[in-house]
Amino acid sequence: MSTLQVINPADGQRIAELACDDAASVQAAAIAARAAQPAWAMQPLDQRLACLGRFREAVRGELESLAAVMTRETGKPVRMSRNELNGLMARLDFFLEETPRALASETVWADGAMTEQIEQVPLGVVANISAWNYPWFVGCNVIVPALLAGNAVLYKPSEYASMTGLEIQRLLHQSGVPPGVFRTLVGTGEVGGALLAQPIDGLFFTGSHATGQRIAQALGPRLVKLQLELGGKDPTYVCEDADPEAAAQALADGAMYNTGQSCCSVERIYVHEQVHDAFVAAFVRTVQGFRLGPPMSEETYIGPLTRGAQLAVLEAQVAQAVDKGALLHTGSARRLPGPGHWFAPAVLSGVDHGMQLMREESFGPVIGIQKVRDDAEAVRLMNDTRYGLTAGVYTPDERRARQLLAQVHAGSVYWNCCDRVSPRLPWSGVGDSGVGLTLSRYGIQAFARPKAWHLRRPA
Repeated sequence: MSTLQVINPADGQRIAELACDDAASVQAAAIAARAAQPAWAMQPLDQRLACLGRFREAVRGELESLAAVMTRETGKPVRMSRNELNGLMARLDFFLEETPRALASETVWADGAMTEQIEQVPLGVVANISAWNYPWFVGCNVIVPALLAGNAVLYKPSEYASMTGLEIQRLLHQSGVPPGVFRTLVGTGEVGGALLAQPIDGLFFTGSHATGQRIAQALGPRLVKLQLELGGKDPTYVCEDADPEAAAQALADGAMYNTGQSCCSVERIYVHEQVHDAFVAAFVRTVQGFRLGPPMSEETYIGPLTRGAQLAVLEAQVAQAVDKGALLHTGSARRLPGPGHWFAPAVLSGVDHGMQLMREESFGPVIGIQKVRDDAEAVRLMNDTRYGLTAGVYTPDERRARQLLAQVHAGSVYWNCCDRVSPRLPWSGVGDSGVGLTLSRYGIQAFARPKAWHLRRPA
């Protein structure tokens, strides 16, 4: 049996060796899920809600140890791991409270002998290939509503968050979810490929655009329900009437939180020429105050990159921008020396759309700040991308912000805030940021299909 070596990205040391799944074990898990799913779906919703409620309490009871596991395998600063798990509580509360309403049967017509009803029924066996940057958030966005809707779930976490994936499995089984109904699959892309080969009823993927394309091509001929949450190159525009200091502090956090490894991290900033210099100065001061250090330290804000391969991407983007005339205010154009995957936060101004830094996803602690003349130029540049996940505007004028954001192609838009996700709102993208959605009532209904009932009483 092959094994997966779990490496601490902070120091390059091996922290665990996990047994990997293979094609045979993935097939066995899929067969078990198909056999177990009908009985799970037949349970009253109250019983499924009780299981997931116990799961919530189990996560809360082990929060500190679960945060430590996540930090060790991903490099996420421990206070941010703790923030993720604390934030998960509200997200689970939303699912537990809203699912009965979202999945309730509805009578849409009743006239004499004829009644028409819509029933929400589970998809069946759902596969979830998930991401490492927010493994609890992103995983549970699928796992929890899918289970509540009556599905069985085959969960393939990223190989960079497999230990967390196994913790999710342990706590779900401990809370009463049958082993056949939920299974974590451990391994690299080969295991994901084996999962795609199974007779699944839905595939929910979070990851890169390139991998999402390959999944869509593989599943397209089979007409399996498919949702893809992919990348972003998320822009924000700072208007001339905004407070440059306040905007800079908020956007620096939005760009660098989780070491810039968030789907909705701010990756491009456009600043009106009237406040550009003041904004850049405040932004640089803020970033210079972010402490880079050991992920388990409570004072650390910037940790290592989870994936060492991303260091080369950041190096190339910064080097090309500097070669083309951009000004590097802080950080360096290269990875930091020593063990682990370290890259100091890099802030660049004087950038333009001829640079990869402003066009290709960075997914790390780098940011480009571009000066613009007016609102029209800002909107044009914000839309000059193949992605469309989030976008924001900073201005005290709500009407102006609404007019600007209405023109921007994005699944989520922000006025005077950024890098924010709410369970009450749908999480979706346009263009190369993906198809489908999670969260909100619509995100619960994504794991069911409407079944139409035509009921005629005999005369």
